[in-house]
Amino acid sequence: MPYLGNKSALIVTAEKVQRIGLKRRKLTPLSGAFFWLSAFYLVYCARPEDWIPGLKYIPLAKITGVLAFVGLLWSLGKTQRSFRDLPREAAYLLMLIGVLFLSAFLSPIWRGGAFFHTLDFSKVYVAWVLTFLLVTEFERLRRIILIQSGSVAVICAVSIIKGHSQPRLEGVVGGIYSNPNDLAFSIVLTLPFCTAFLLTTKSLRGRLFWTGSMLVMAIALFMTASRAGFITLVISGAVSLWHFGVKGRRLALVVATALIGTLLLIVAGRPLLHRFSAITEEGGNTQQEETAYESYEQRKFLMRKAVEGIEHYPVLGLGARNFQVYSTVWHDVHMTYLQIAVEGGIPSLLLYLSFFYCCFKNVRQLRQRRDLDSQTVLLVGGLHSSMVGFVVGALFAPEAYQYFPYFAVAYTSVLVAIVKERDQTRKPATDPRKVYANNERSSPFALVR
Repeated sequence: MPYLGNKSALIVTAEKVQRIGLKRRKLTPLSGAFFWLSAFYLVYCARPEDWIPGLKYIPLAKITGVLAFVGLLWSLGKTQRSFRDLPREAAYLLMLIGVLFLSAFLSPIWRGGAFFHTLDFSKVYVAWVLTFLLVTEFERLRRIILIQSGSVAVICAVSIIKGHSQPRLEGVVGGIYSNPNDLAFSIVLTLPFCTAFLLTTKSLRGRLFWTGSMLVMAIALFMTASRAGFITLVISGAVSLWHFGVKGRRLALVVATALIGTLLLIVAGRPLLHRFSAITEEGGNTQQEETAYESYEQRKFLMRKAVEGIEHYPVLGLGARNFQVYSTVWHDVHMTYLQIAVEGGIPSLLLYLSFFYCCFKNVRQLRQRRDLDSQTVLLVGGLHSSMVGFVVGALFAPEAYQYFPYFAVAYTSVLVAIVKERDQTRKPATDPRKVYANNERSSPFALVR
């Protein structure tokens, strides 16, 4: 006779697994919370209040931030992931914000300003956690990254139209894009995602859209005349071409990128070339070259001043955004690592580096997989290219409080979680008949029939 005890136990186990699966499917949607998360990304990345008339009177960022926080509270206990599932990088980010608050309370410069700047920056943690809890499907992750990519493309088009007569697209769009260096930095971090979307879309309309978007973004980057942006573009672009062109066996992409990049540099890159040439000259023949040389000298002064600030306040720093006052010239130091160290102290720098180290660890873990589908592989390549560009660009720009790099880390954490969850669903089936048959063959009672 067969061993019926195991059969009944397996049937009960299969029913439990089925109930758990039904529960997880009910927890997954949370469309309302995901909608407000998407709205937060749209408002932060597209900045509609800065270029659409009338919207500046509506605090869209605050509204979506509050609703995103409400979405976070509403999602507690209702998602298939919980706070216990948060990865290590989330803890690093929370500790970084905590240290910045402590730095603000003990700031030797301006405590109130540092507190409110830190409070504004802390919204990134809400967005980060909400992204991890709600983005449980690959399509949702694509949608969030699509919002960022499309928003930056629109911002570039608006900047070119409104600021074509200005030398560096300075102050054309407000907020995080008002500084040409910040605009260039955002473009470089987003371009690899656009390339991934271009290669994954199958429709002609989609390919034309992403090709046009990338051309507009490249033109806008050259019009910013940002030297840091161009260096970051070269590094990030080289990594992208390695992933998408060489490893992906798309040599035509490499050739086309080289030709189009050279043509755009000739057509729209003259201000950028002048700014590079001004580095080695004491002054220049034109007002723009003189301004570029003065900017170069000022950056050296700010770096020395930042090192001095770290020496005097190594533990908690000056407080968020207080270096501008300390510098005596009301400018940020043009290096992210010095910026976070002088304003948050050495502990903040260590937490900051640990946070982004986790991102590269996630990417390395994903790149070692050989069973990922083509869309996931392309997205991993885009994430890797974007983060390499960030690490290099952070050497030349003050981007410690810009959200885009933190978003990219969230994307890698979410993608790792999605892949792990896929692995769990691909485990051997728990069909009681199959498991019972295998167990019956291995049971000693199977010999007695």
